[in-house]
Amino acid sequence: MRPVRTAFAGALLGTLLLAGCGQGGDTTTSAPPSAAPTTGATAASSGDFPVTVEAANGKVTIAKKPERIVSLSATHTETLFAIGAGPQVIAVDDQSNYPPEAPKTDLSGFKPNVEAIVAKKPDLVIVSDDLDKVVAELGKVNVPVLFQPSAKKLDEAYEEIAELGAATGNKAKADEVVAGMKAAIGKLAAQAPKGKQLTYYHELDTTPYAATSQTFIGQIYGLFGLTNIADKAPDAAGGYPKLSAEFVAQADPDLIFLADVKCCRQSKDTLAKRPGWKDLSAVKNDRVIQLDDDIASRWGPRVVDLAEAIGTAVAKAGTS
Repeated sequence: MRPVRTAFAGALLGTLLLAGCGQGGDTTTSAPPSAAPTTGATAASSGDFPVTVEAANGKVTIAKKPERIVSLSATHTETLFAIGAGPQVIAVDDQSNYPPEAPKTDLSGFKPNVEAIVAKKPDLVIVSDDLDKVVAELGKVNVPVLFQPSAKKLDEAYEEIAELGAATGNKAKADEVVAGMKAAIGKLAAQAPKGKQLTYYHELDTTPYAATSQTFIGQIYGLFGLTNIADKAPDAAGGYPKLSAEFVAQADPDLIFLADVKCCRQSKDTLAKRPGWKDLSAVKNDRVIQLDDDIASRWGPRVVDLAEAIGTAVAKAGTS
């Protein structure tokens, strides 16, 4: 059974990043978003159409291979290009900054303008949030939409990549990408030092918001045997609690990972200027890791890069 996922996590991450920094085809929606679909995608073989994909907005049947795809999700933009669907993409949203060749526009996934989207004459639109009921609004004008919410675990991320492959006629390449991700992440996790229980704090922005182990981000860290200080926050807030400076100082994590580097220019030096933070173990022992904000907030193929950054930090801390 493929569980339908909530878009809360993706919406929150996107909102934080923004605050800190940025027709044709056939579709049916026979299952409401609250129903759990039974399969990922069905087609006679890779690239055969019509194809039916089970997304968060139900069963979406795509009559023929899409040639005018619009992506309103930075994560899914990355995936589309990674699985070989790049030439089919004619427009992406204003947050899709990778890969560089992606046809970035002023379209917004956070404030979707249906008229502007339809003007692109898409034969498939891909979203990770259903803000302003964009899925239903596009459905009214017969624009096929795949609603693929933010993943809560790695298996869901892999599943979405495979589904985008089926939906775009690039199933074989998508399966190859997923297999590569699984192998790479598995190898990185297996190489992590064992025995030393290290604690960590993952900062989303300077508020500071963090991510618990119940989130997609937290699962990645869990593969390396790390203990998340945010798990003891008094209010988990759907997995993304707002912590106090005092909470972090008292927890004194062994490692601090910053996902607010590009947006908010955070570093070990800026952390040291926060009240009570200059004596944190991670600051004193040079265990503050600056992540790429985008990679740290997306659940596409580049999650391998995030895992690599975490693995490197854990290995360094385990030998010091």
